[in-house]
Amino acid sequence: MSAVAARYDELKSLGVEVLSMSTDSQFVHKMWQEEELSKMVKGGVPFPMLSDAGGRIGRIYGVYDEEAGVNVRGRFLIDPDGVIQAMEILSPPVGRNVEELIRQIKAFQHVRKTGEATPSGWQPGKTTLKPGPDLVGKVWEVWKP
Repeated sequence: MSAVAARYDELKSLGVEVLSMSTDSQFVHKMWQEEELSKMVKGGVPFPMLSDAGGRIGRIYGVYDEEAGVNVRGRFLIDPDGVIQAMEILSPPVGRNVEELIRQIKAFQHVRKTGEATPSGWQPGKTTLKPGPDLVGKVWEVWKP
Protein backbone atom coordinates (compact mmCIF):
# COMPACT_ATOMS: atom_id res chain seq x y z
CA MET A 1 0.00 0.00 0.00
CA SER A 2 2.86 2.37 0.72
CA ALA A 3 4.25 1.76 -2.79
CA VAL A 4 0.89 2.81 -4.27
CA ALA A 5 0.83 5.82 -1.94
CA ALA A 6 4.28 6.86 -3.17
CA ARG A 7 2.91 6.94 -6.75
CA TYR A 8 -0.47 8.40 -5.86
CA ASP A 9 0.06 11.68 -7.71
CA GLU A 10 0.87 9.78 -10.90
CA LEU A 11 -2.21 7.59 -10.47
CA LYS A 12 -4.40 10.66 -9.92
CA SER A 13 -2.94 12.25 -13.07
CA LEU A 14 -4.19 9.16 -14.95
CA GLY A 15 -7.68 9.78 -13.61
CA VAL A 16 -7.52 6.84 -11.19
CA GLU A 17 -9.30 6.75 -7.86
CA VAL A 18 -7.52 4.62 -5.27
CA LEU A 19 -9.24 2.94 -2.34
CA SER A 20 -7.79 0.44 0.10
CA MET A 21 -9.79 -1.98 2.17
CA SER A 22 -9.13 -4.51 4.88
CA THR A 23 -11.04 -6.27 7.63
CA ASP A 24 -9.25 -4.06 10.16
CA SER A 25 -11.27 -1.41 11.97
CA GLN A 26 -10.97 2.31 11.32
CA PHE A 27 -9.08 2.52 14.61
CA VAL A 28 -6.47 -0.03 13.49
CA HIS A 29 -6.16 1.87 10.18
CA LYS A 30 -5.59 5.11 12.10
CA MET A 31 -2.89 3.50 14.23
CA TRP A 32 -1.26 1.86 11.20
CA GLN A 33 -1.31 5.17 9.34
CA GLU A 34 0.27 7.07 12.25
CA GLU A 35 2.76 4.47 13.45
CA GLU A 36 3.80 2.76 10.22
CA LEU A 37 2.64 4.19 6.90
CA SER A 38 3.47 7.82 7.68
CA LYS A 39 7.07 6.69 8.28
CA MET A 40 7.19 4.93 4.91
CA VAL A 41 5.57 7.64 2.79
CA LYS A 42 5.67 11.31 3.66
CA GLY A 43 2.24 12.23 4.97
CA GLY A 44 1.11 8.59 5.00
CA VAL A 45 -1.45 7.06 2.69
CA PRO A 46 -3.37 9.86 0.91
CA PHE A 47 -6.33 7.72 -0.17
CA PRO A 48 -9.22 6.25 1.84
CA MET A 49 -8.57 3.16 3.94
CA LEU A 50 -11.94 1.42 4.20
CA SER A 51 -12.97 -1.16 6.78
CA ASP A 52 -14.60 -4.39 5.66
CA ALA A 53 -15.24 -5.77 9.14
CA GLY A 54 -16.77 -9.21 8.70
CA GLY A 55 -15.54 -9.50 5.11
CA ARG A 56 -18.80 -8.74 3.31
CA ILE A 57 -17.09 -6.95 0.42
CA GLY A 58 -14.19 -9.40 0.42
CA ARG A 59 -16.66 -12.25 -0.10
CA ILE A 60 -18.20 -10.44 -3.08
CA TYR A 61 -14.75 -9.99 -4.65
CA GLY A 62 -13.69 -13.54 -3.78
CA VAL A 63 -10.80 -12.58 -1.49
CA TYR A 64 -12.21 -13.25 1.97
CA ASP A 65 -10.47 -16.06 3.84
CA GLU A 66 -13.23 -17.51 6.04
CA GLU A 67 -10.83 -19.49 8.22
CA ALA A 68 -8.50 -16.57 8.97
CA GLY A 69 -11.25 -13.94 8.98
CA VAL A 70 -9.29 -11.57 6.73
CA ASN A 71 -9.26 -10.40 3.15
CA VAL A 72 -6.38 -11.80 1.12
CA ARG A 73 -4.29 -9.08 -0.52
CA GLY A 74 -5.45 -8.18 -3.97
CA ARG A 75 -5.98 -5.34 -6.36
CA PHE A 76 -8.81 -4.70 -8.76
CA LEU A 77 -8.87 -2.40 -11.77
CA ILE A 78 -12.46 -1.25 -12.22
CA ASP A 79 -13.35 0.77 -15.30
CA PRO A 80 -15.58 3.88 -15.33
CA ASP A 81 -18.58 1.63 -16.03
CA GLY A 82 -17.95 -0.36 -12.82
CA VAL A 83 -16.65 -3.45 -14.63
CA ILE A 84 -13.62 -5.28 -13.21
CA GLN A 85 -11.05 -5.29 -16.01
CA ALA A 86 -8.18 -6.88 -14.09
CA MET A 87 -7.42 -8.35 -10.72
CA GLU A 88 -4.37 -9.72 -8.98
CA ILE A 89 -4.44 -11.81 -5.82
CA LEU A 90 -1.18 -12.61 -4.06
CA SER A 91 -0.39 -14.29 -0.78
CA PRO A 92 1.06 -11.93 1.86
CA PRO A 93 4.75 -12.84 1.43
CA VAL A 94 4.80 -11.59 -2.19
CA GLY A 95 4.45 -7.88 -2.88
CA ARG A 96 2.63 -6.44 -5.84
CA ASN A 97 4.37 -4.42 -8.57
CA VAL A 98 3.23 -0.80 -8.84
CA GLU A 99 5.04 -0.38 -12.18
CA GLU A 100 2.91 -3.18 -13.60
CA LEU A 101 -0.22 -1.66 -12.09
CA ILE A 102 0.50 1.67 -13.82
CA ARG A 103 1.37 -0.09 -17.11
CA GLN A 104 -1.93 -1.96 -17.00
CA ILE A 105 -3.90 1.18 -16.25
CA LYS A 106 -2.33 2.90 -19.27
CA ALA A 107 -2.99 -0.16 -21.43
CA PHE A 108 -6.66 -0.40 -20.38
CA GLN A 109 -7.11 3.32 -20.98
CA HIS A 110 -5.54 2.99 -24.45
CA VAL A 111 -7.77 0.02 -25.32
CA ARG A 112 -10.87 1.86 -24.10
CA LYS A 113 -10.01 4.94 -26.14
CA THR A 114 -8.86 3.29 -29.39
CA GLY A 115 -10.34 -0.21 -29.50
CA GLU A 116 -6.85 -1.54 -30.22
CA ALA A 117 -5.33 -4.42 -28.28
CA THR A 118 -2.07 -4.14 -26.38
CA PRO A 119 0.30 -7.12 -26.52
CA SER A 120 2.21 -8.53 -23.57
CA GLY A 121 4.42 -5.96 -21.87
CA TRP A 122 3.00 -3.11 -23.96
CA GLN A 123 4.14 0.40 -23.08
CA PRO A 124 2.65 3.68 -24.37
CA GLY A 125 3.96 4.49 -27.83
CA LYS A 126 4.75 0.85 -28.63
CA THR A 127 3.08 -1.37 -31.23
CA THR A 128 -0.59 -2.16 -30.73
CA LEU A 129 -2.83 -4.61 -32.54
CA LYS A 130 -5.98 -3.73 -34.42
CA PRO A 131 -8.36 -6.67 -33.87
CA GLY A 132 -10.28 -7.85 -36.90
CA PRO A 133 -10.26 -10.29 -39.80
CA ASP A 134 -7.14 -8.70 -41.33
CA LEU A 135 -5.11 -9.58 -38.23
CA VAL A 136 -6.04 -13.27 -38.13
CA GLY A 137 -2.96 -15.37 -38.83
CA LYS A 138 -0.78 -12.27 -39.14
CA VAL A 139 -0.07 -11.24 -35.55
CA TRP A 140 3.48 -12.54 -36.04
CA GLU A 141 3.99 -9.91 -38.79
CA VAL A 142 2.96 -7.07 -36.50
CA TRP A 143 4.24 -7.97 -33.08
CA LYS A 144 7.58 -9.37 -32.05
CA PRO A 145 8.07 -10.22 -28.32
